[in-house]
Amino acid sequence: MATVKDFRNNVKPNWCPGCGDFSVQASIQRAAANLGLEPDDLALISGIGCSGRISGYVNAYGFHGIHGRVLPIAQGVKMANRDLTVIAAGGDGDGLAIGMGHTIHAIRRNIDITYIIMDNQIYGLTKGQTSPRSQEGFVTKSTPEGSIESSVNLMEMALSSGATFVAQSFSSDIKDLTSIIEQGVNHKGFSLINVFSPCVTYNKVNTYEWFKENLVKVSSIEDYDPSDRGLAMKTLMDHDSLVTGLIYQDKEKKSYQEMVKGYREVPLKDSELGMEREKFDQLVSEFM
Repeated sequence: MATVKDFRNNVKPNWCPGCGDFSVQASIQRAAANLGLEPDDLALISGIGCSGRISGYVNAYGFHGIHGRVLPIAQGVKMANRDLTVIAAGGDGDGLAIGMGHTIHAIRRNIDITYIIMDNQIYGLTKGQTSPRSQEGFVTKSTPEGSIESSVNLMEMALSSGATFVAQSFSSDIKDLTSIIEQGVNHKGFSLINVFSPCVTYNKVNTYEWFKENLVKVSSIEDYDPSDRGLAMKTLMDHDSLVTGLIYQDKEKKSYQEMVKGYREVPLKDSELGMEREKFDQLVSEFM
């Protein structure tokens, strides 16, 4: 049985010391081991940005995609090999700017994958510009007088788009984050996990200290029920979406794979894809 060490490789991350992404990587590795996975059971697909490097730091199948396209790749991997546990990972810029269209459609499609967004509320790799998650008034190199745009509210957007698993965590709380990733992987459908992952180099506002002072755990809210979509939305609105834990889960809605007619139990990779010569010639003759 695989251990956490089996999901480690010899590639040393080049994130800035103190970056929250280190904890996200560790939590993925711990969750994989706790779930009883082997390295060849897991595919980690990543996008662009500092967070996009994560697929090269975990001993599993990995694919470093292009900007904003992590979800199409991850969905394709899952559809081709339903036996794989597929985790997509990227930043708030990757998933909520150029990749926003893919995020919305992956949510409503409900393919059985887990999407982890490392939310540092800034563009870190390109040296500190505003991201879709930056708050109004946020001062950066691209907004020296403060951002005049409103921030994307990811959690409310996910709920209103029909997400069946919505959770949020804080990178410094590895125990909680590991548990949420495990729950996300076990969920039969699309699991969206937003992780507040502070950028210690360029974001001097949304720091570890700031999050510790402002975050509220849903487990501390009396009578909170993650199956109640209306309550989940109200809770997000009451706390400016600064809540962590399992916010909402719908266990009844079928996953995309369960609804596709003719979706074979045998993965595409194990299917016989050859064609008899007679059939091939017949198809070609139709275009002659």
